[in-house]
Amino acid sequence: MSETQRDILSTCFSLAIIVLAAFVTQRFFLPVVWAGILCIATWPMFARLLRLFNGRQIVAALAATVIAALLFIVPLAVALSEATHEAPALAALIADANNNGLAAPAWLLRIPMAGVTVHDWWSTTLGQPHGIAHLLQDGSVARLKSASEVLRNVGAHLVHRLIDIGFAFVTLFFFYKDGPALVRQLEAIGSDCMGRPRWTLYATKVPTAVRATVNGLVLVGLAEGLLLGIVYAFAGVPSSVLWGAATGILAIIPFGAPVAFLAVAAVLAIGGHLVAAVVVIVAGTTVLFIADHFVRPTIIGNATALPFLAVLFGILGGVETLGLVGLFIGPVVMTLFVTLWHEENLFGPGVKPGH
Repeated sequence: MSETQRDILSTCFSLAIIVLAAFVTQRFFLPVVWAGILCIATWPMFARLLRLFNGRQIVAALAATVIAALLFIVPLAVALSEATHEAPALAALIADANNNGLAAPAWLLRIPMAGVTVHDWWSTTLGQPHGIAHLLQDGSVARLKSASEVLRNVGAHLVHRLIDIGFAFVTLFFFYKDGPALVRQLEAIGSDCMGRPRWTLYATKVPTAVRATVNGLVLVGLAEGLLLGIVYAFAGVPSSVLWGAATGILAIIPFGAPVAFLAVAAVLAIGGHLVAAVVVIVAGTTVLFIADHFVRPTIIGNATALPFLAVLFGILGGVETLGLVGLFIGPVVMTLFVTLWHEENLFGPGVKPGH
């Protein structure tokens, strides 16, 4: 057997092992990715804890994991506590609206020009028994018959997500504990495959992009939820804490907040509180406009040197193709692409790599 044939067989053997390992562990792909994102985003905190504990890796990793878990679990626990109180009534409301229809509010007729059309559409769809089911035929709502089924459906999804969260934090602990060794191994492989200068150029971009995306999406989204939650409370929205938490979660996705605050406005309008509904819409639109057009592009774009369109396409394209985790992977991919663009001097002969 020639040396070339032996190299080909060795490469095929290595690829087969990688494919089999990916196949066996595919169930844990998302928890591992989330753990990696959390690890990169909070690594400066872990580095400070490592110095605080005089280099004791396990103690620092455990402390960092507990802090990260608390930062995640405490807001989640508050939201779940509110949801637990409101879930039976909300489930009963959804089931009743689906089974018996939801009458069109009379104020729709007072809307200029389109009021009658909207009222007629509401009456022929949402106003009919199982109207919500027909409107959302491909979704889970179409299969719901009672409040208990609503709760079982939500509960099953919640348990599945909680298991993923548990695996993510277990993985996060080991990423902290073995992080330096893992980084050294990746640097050795990357430098061998790409050369040290080129590997260093790309490897330094990923942590910056992840941290900027976490700050620009998660922190800004939670701030939107907090501000609008206060507006909900002053507007007299029932369960304003729960609605504020839902707004904060949806606001992590650009242009996701309108789904929440428009739903809140609709609840207020159906209840006859038109002024409060208008206040919620105006406040939500203002907060959304400032956050999505000024704050987020500044935080993410300045840190990653990405143009606004690259940030926007990376976030929205990542969500569409990869789901929620794509929020963070999308900007990283765009950062690497822009780095490659500069490196290959595609803008002209005067452009240097990384500028």
